[in-house]
Amino acid sequence: MKKFMKFAGITAILVFAMASAASAEDGKVLRVAMECGYAPYNWTQPDDSNGAVPIADSPDYAYGYDVMMAKHICEELGYELEIVKLDWDSLVPAVQSGNVDCVIAGQSITSERLEMVDFSEPYYYASIVTLVKADGEYADAKGVADLAGATCTSQLNTVWYDTCLPQIPDANILPAQESAPAMLVALDNNACDLVVTDMPTAMAACVAYPDFKLLDFTESDDDFEVSEEEINIGISMQKGNTELKEAIDSVLSKMTVDDYSEMMDEAISVQPLSE
Repeated sequence: MKKFMKFAGITAILVFAMASAASAEDGKVLRVAMECGYAPYNWTQPDDSNGAVPIADSPDYAYGYDVMMAKHICEELGYELEIVKLDWDSLVPAVQSGNVDCVIAGQSITSERLEMVDFSEPYYYASIVTLVKADGEYADAKGVADLAGATCTSQLNTVWYDTCLPQIPDANILPAQESAPAMLVALDNNACDLVVTDMPTAMAACVAYPDFKLLDFTESDDDFEVSEEEINIGISMQKGNTELKEAIDSVLSKMTVDDYSEMMDEAISVQPLSE
């Protein structure tokens, strides 16, 4: 009898192992949308160097912090990863329609977005900073007040453009740019005096554009006023998809701020020098 029970136990383990293997082989494909043009969060490159992932329906590959995070989540959950390249304004509609499973694209967890999609817990915490030309009029600014009268812009539908730029006294706010690379080009071409963005984007930009200067007012008494939700970066998914949210949160809950910082530093170190 004991031999039979032992055999039965071994059989059960083998069946479970085989089922798990089959599940891994036939596992869920996680369709993750991003711009593939927003270094260091995500970008497009021509090959799979550094661990880049193929972009669906494209000969190109995607890499960056968001791809690293997507790969980590899929590895932990046993999913296959598929990267879908979309414009910034198409990301939320794609999640809402179910065309993609989630968006990992440097999105702030704002109240407005929470009305349309659900979010994971934060997978990065991005402080707000300003980029100027190192030889420009505002290079020595010590706070928001010192940016008074500046001609400025930022990316469309971001806290940078909607919330931060209006805080600059007498600012000449230009139309919003469709992408992060576009706003950086505007600054590089002297179409504006400054752009407002987050720390990782600014750090990456200073590598690509050596004549840029990063202004960080977070330790001053004259910083941009933003809520915590506006600097917490999360993964968005269709409302009510509790199974996916719980799965992703289970992975993120095991990670620390140091893990995020280390991953972001790696992304910045291997980013393309120009978009």
